[in-house]
Amino acid sequence: MEEKIEEEKRNKSIFHGFWTLTNRELKKWYKAPVILLLSLIQPIFWIVLFGKSMNLGKIFTGTAISIPGLVVPKEVLDQIGQEVLKATFGTTDYFSFLAAGMLSFITLFTSMQSGMSVVWDRRLGFLDRLLTTPIPRGSIIMSKVMSSVIRSLVQATIVLVAATLLGMTFAPGINVMDFLGAYSALFLMSLGLSALFIMLAIRATSWESQMAIMNLLNLPLLFTSNAFYPISAMPSWLKPIAEINPLTYSNEAIRNMLLGIPSSLTIDFIYLGMFAIILSAIGIILSWKYLSE
Repeated sequence: MEEKIEEEKRNKSIFHGFWTLTNRELKKWYKAPVILLLSLIQPIFWIVLFGKSMNLGKIFTGTAISIPGLVVPKEVLDQIGQEVLKATFGTTDYFSFLAAGMLSFITLFTSMQSGMSVVWDRRLGFLDRLLTTPIPRGSIIMSKVMSSVIRSLVQATIVLVAATLLGMTFAPGINVMDFLGAYSALFLMSLGLSALFIMLAIRATSWESQMAIMNLLNLPLLFTSNAFYPISAMPSWLKPIAEINPLTYSNEAIRNMLLGIPSSLTIDFIYLGMFAIILSAIGIILSWKYLSE
């Protein structure tokens, strides 16, 4: 009986330490008005400026074409354009296709910043003080991961609302479960990416090196995914890279549930689940090794 009570106390202590550290990370975000405001405005700028400027649907619409001896009516051109869009992207609304990809896009950029908190905690001495407490090393890492995941989902929600106001259309018959499924895909992707960038920062003492890593990986991860165009439209040498990129599977799952574009949801979630579990486990193992030295 006493052993059970002690175990319950220990579990409660672990959870309390994990939540305390997670809340500390979140307070840096929501209790700093400037940082909070910028983090809320940034995703709106992305979807408004970037999303609308790349709306390929406008390319396939316009006035009638007049060729000597032949006039192609605008209605015919529009119909051809609709068929081309449908065959290429799985939908006639490219903005909706792109907006769904933007959810993973903003989640990627938010997750990449997770490692910076480790660097600053080390430089300011907070990490050294934290290591003298009985809080498990894994809780230190996972609290930073979880705070990053929460911020990512909040910003993804802002992007989704902005995209809806700008004309994003959803699949007929969409329901709450579809939205929960899309957020589950974002959660798993953010969990894995946050763990990855915290792993890369766990021994770093310079914010410049961490920024260099972020700048090195952000655009390759983005442009080797299907965020802007489907894998079928990619060159043959790029397709294998896109097929191992977690953003590809997140985008496929989101577009399947929100836009009705067919994909294998089972494969998407298995890949994202394994990605999140493996990287989180590696992050915890590395924290035991390097945060104990």
